[in-house]
Amino acid sequence: MKKSLYAGAAIAALSAGSAFADGHLAFTPGEGPFDWAGYEAWAANAPDLSGTQVTVFGPWLTPEDDFFRNVLAYFADATGADVVYTGSDGFEQQILIDAEAGSAPNIGIFPQPGLAAVMAGKDQLTPLADGTGDWVAENYAAGSSWVDLGTYADASGADQMYGFFYNVNLKSIVWYSPENFEDAGYEVPETFEDLKALTEQIVADGETPWCIGLGSGPATGWPATDWVEDLMLRTQPPEVYDAWVTNEIKFSDERVLAAMDEFGWFAKDDAKVSGGAAGVASTDFRDSPKGMFSSPPQCYMHRQASFASSFFPEDVVVGEDADFFYLPGFADKDLGSPVLGGGTLMAITNPGPGVNELMEFFQLPISHEIMMAQTGFLTPLKTVNLDAYKDDTLRKQGEIMLGATTFRFDGSDLMPAAVGQGSFWTGMVDYTGGKSAAEVAAEIDASWPN
Repeated sequence: MKKSLYAGAAIAALSAGSAFADGHLAFTPGEGPFDWAGYEAWAANAPDLSGTQVTVFGPWLTPEDDFFRNVLAYFADATGADVVYTGSDGFEQQILIDAEAGSAPNIGIFPQPGLAAVMAGKDQLTPLADGTGDWVAENYAAGSSWVDLGTYADASGADQMYGFFYNVNLKSIVWYSPENFEDAGYEVPETFEDLKALTEQIVADGETPWCIGLGSGPATGWPATDWVEDLMLRTQPPEVYDAWVTNEIKFSDERVLAAMDEFGWFAKDDAKVSGGAAGVASTDFRDSPKGMFSSPPQCYMHRQASFASSFFPEDVVVGEDADFFYLPGFADKDLGSPVLGGGTLMAITNPGPGVNELMEFFQLPISHEIMMAQTGFLTPLKTVNLDAYKDDTLRKQGEIMLGATTFRFDGSDLMPAAVGQGSFWTGMVDYTGGKSAAEVAAEIDASWPN
């Protein structure tokens, strides 16, 4: 039974903060670049969930929590449900405590799949509704990748789909200054071979092509692990990447060593990197992109995730003074357009009335578009209206996401902490400092927990 659409009364029940502004929905139904038709068709058949409470727990804090509540408001308005979202910066610890105590929320929003896989193996998650995997495979760009990332073994060892990804981020991009490229006559490369040729051309012109910084306090080294992960996806099939992340193949494998040395081709050559190879490890990753905007430029390119613009000088306008391009693949490898990134996934941590309906709501384009219009939210859902993105920068990143043929999660985040947040980080610092790939790989392999 459909509740009175757009009545707004049910939304007032949303706890833990307002899910709408000034007593109405954040975006007026029927207006703007949103799939209202799809939403209305779904709402017309939505059940009456008046008196039903659905709890959601995740890592989003202000302002993202309010943006998310604005999405939940449309579910509440269509169904009458009372939807409660609670955010915490200690999500990963608290969700385990709640699950062990039998007091888990209905839905958990996991920052990465590793923890979800652990809980699935303890039967602390409930598999998603039948057909969800088929829907994701059909409707998400690189759909099979997302199905694989959300599928884990249950306590009996049987694979089930538990995770539905909602909000992802993009790492496979290279930042540059369009003005610097134009002044020098450089063009955005379309293949990795072109990227290497451009790098050599800039050196031949007496300039420095790259800024690379690995400094990040206790986490120093992580930017290099992103480079290696991106290069693994561009030199090897995705199943090799997966086997490497799970230690089925070692860092000492010649395929991994080749990816590390491909990174070294850029980072260990004094002529190719600002400050020389010796400055790579000592340069803070937040400071490294600033060299693109000095006069004269200290470098022409900087490979970093979509959040890199947060560290640009204040007067730099993205889309004018700075832009980015997709880190391309090798033309001769025939590996498609792989994308490296991360993202949050929804999983059912405590089944109950209204839970499956809310998960179904998150399959609607509008549940993504409302977030797209408010914040730095990216989605691989192919049916969204790209015009809903908040700005042109996000829209361009969204287009890259939709062009992906393979998506893989940041490998170091999936490895055991002793490796992914330990020896892999420090090993890459040692590598840029002069150690060989083979030496570093042997040390990382020795650190892998039994």
